[in-house]
Amino acid sequence: MTPDLHRLSATDLARGLQSRSLSAEAVARACLARVAERDGELHAWVHVDEAQVLAQARALDQGPVRGLLHGLPIGVKDVFDTHDMPTQYGSPIYAGHRPSADAAPVALAREAGALMLGKTATTEFSTFQASPTRNPRNLKHTPGGSSSGSCAAVGDHMVPLAFGAQTAASIIRPAAYCGVVGYKPTHGLISGVGVKPLSHTLDTIGCVARTVDDVALFAAVLSGDKSLLDLPAIHSPLRIGLCKPHADKLLPETHAAFELAAKKLTAAGAKVVDVPLSPDHAQLTQAHIDIMAFETARALSDERLRHGDAISAGLRGVIDKGLQMDHAHYAAQLRYVEETRTTLPALYARCDVLLAPSAAGEAPLFESGTGDPTWCRLWTLLGLPCVHLPFTQGPLGLPVGLQAVGPLHSDRATLAASAWMLKQLTA
Repeated sequence: MTPDLHRLSATDLARGLQSRSLSAEAVARACLARVAERDGELHAWVHVDEAQVLAQARALDQGPVRGLLHGLPIGVKDVFDTHDMPTQYGSPIYAGHRPSADAAPVALAREAGALMLGKTATTEFSTFQASPTRNPRNLKHTPGGSSSGSCAAVGDHMVPLAFGAQTAASIIRPAAYCGVVGYKPTHGLISGVGVKPLSHTLDTIGCVARTVDDVALFAAVLSGDKSLLDLPAIHSPLRIGLCKPHADKLLPETHAAFELAAKKLTAAGAKVVDVPLSPDHAQLTQAHIDIMAFETARALSDERLRHGDAISAGLRGVIDKGLQMDHAHYAAQLRYVEETRTTLPALYARCDVLLAPSAAGEAPLFESGTGDPTWCRLWTLLGLPCVHLPFTQGPLGLPVGLQAVGPLHSDRATLAASAWMLKQLTA
């Protein structure tokens, strides 16, 4: 067995698995060995059944090549239902819960030949109560949330791909803290059927990997959009807008990341301009908070009514706020979002893609929580495609990057721009 198979990208592994120069069992064993080596202190996983994984890997090796993800080990965030593994939603309410069916994205990945290595840790119902997962770059720090286990597992080379889901900042922020590529597609691009719902207006299914090509491969299968397999080359100068909402709250390392990005991308031929948000966008963060609270309070009604004592104090506060909110206010916030979407063409008139903060800066200490979601809320609310690009580090040596944010339904172009920018930024 090649000892470093677990360090290969998903696209490199896929080529070997498709050609049969690599076996699914060998790749699975390499990933399982990494989990055994590191997860005792990282706590990225809540369920791994080694015998089950190896049996499924051998079955893949003995049969025909199943599809684009044939033999690729994948981490499944523990809010995605799985028929053959427990799904506990990060809550003691669902300890030992065994769904009877796979979530749609899991089923689609299996159909394409993917191997589910196990369930990755998540915060409570994808909200704020931290999982036990630690940051793979420094165990004293948080990996972020809520896709904490997925981003930590990918960042620590335990799996090449993992599922994520974002309602506020749950893919982009932990990707930033763990130094991996996180992709939150346009809202609705990937089916969320069978994923524990929190907010139907906001919940977005996405994925985590170590390269842009890898998330594009995964998303092509999950969305059915095979054009994502062939990202267009960037020929004419890319127009990049630097956008810094809530700039006064950004830490020095993120300001430095903007300066480095502007310098490197300009040198590579891009046209880099500052693109401030208009006054129309001023209340988007609060609108996101309100809409999420109103919808979460109703999505978790059974848990609230039958298991209220097992809900954390933080989540209970969100639920209480949502229950107390007047429906007219909620409806007005939804109308405000729709009106704001009509201003987006003007926002992108001067640029093809925005570069915006993914987080305030480096990952905070574990005890301080999973980090501030402020810099992702507005893009999630607007439903725009976002890709976190890891390319530098802060004063503690922890990862720092920025997120590319594209226009609605421009996922292929946004991924292509992201791949080009990340190549320049890490050169």
